[in-house]
Amino acid sequence: MGLLSGKTALITGASKGIGRAIAIKYAQEGANVAFTYLSSVEKGQALEAELAAFGIKAKGYRSDASDFKAAEDLVNAVVADFGALDILINNAGITRDNLLMRMTEESWDEIMNVNLKSCFNTVKAATRTMMKAKSGSIINMTSVVGAKGNAGQANYAASKAGIIGFTKSVALELGSRNIRCNAIAPGFIETEMTEVLDEKTVQGWREAIPMKRGGKPEEIADACVFLGSDMSTYISGQVLHVNGAMYT
Repeated sequence: MGLLSGKTALITGASKGIGRAIAIKYAQEGANVAFTYLSSVEKGQALEAELAAFGIKAKGYRSDASDFKAAEDLVNAVVADFGALDILINNAGITRDNLLMRMTEESWDEIMNVNLKSCFNTVKAATRTMMKAKSGSIINMTSVVGAKGNAGQANYAASKAGIIGFTKSVALELGSRNIRCNAIAPGFIETEMTEVLDEKTVQGWREAIPMKRGGKPEEIADACVFLGSDMSTYISGQVLHVNGAMYT
């Protein structure tokens, strides 16, 4: 019996990186997994088969969480297909880095839509189901940058800081219905996105972290298992930093 046996989870942006690691870890712990992907269709289909091999129900949905109606349709489809929704993980996110003086209005708006508005969309859509069940765990992926800021990432940092305020407010509103809402703030996590960067630059980042290494996607997934499971039933409105002490 896994820590998540019998629970149904919806994970956005799960075709690669941290989202993929969360989906695999959830399947290993016995959760039925619904997940979304947008551009990586082949990866999404491959992940569905990989998850099903753990003996759980898995289904991928091509959906854009930043679209209000699409998010509503997605949650309705998941509840219809799985019969429940116990855990919602908002992981979908993008970056459009640039110095503020060079940042376009489009790159600001795009980040706000994909990173922040998508959280509002999916949480709002999932609330009715969770309120009826009088239980649920919502996990929103923020970032160390949302807490401490970062030059060249004003748009990204603002969207991730917004997620923290949103998470705390949702926890206050839904606590009486036994629905928990927490955020996870990853530090420097090594994924496909960081593999394309210059090794010297990456090594410099590692050296600046007290634990002298980047995090693994699986280490974020472990935190998601904890917050999605019954091991954290009295934890809500919190930001769990997973960053090797780069920000304390």
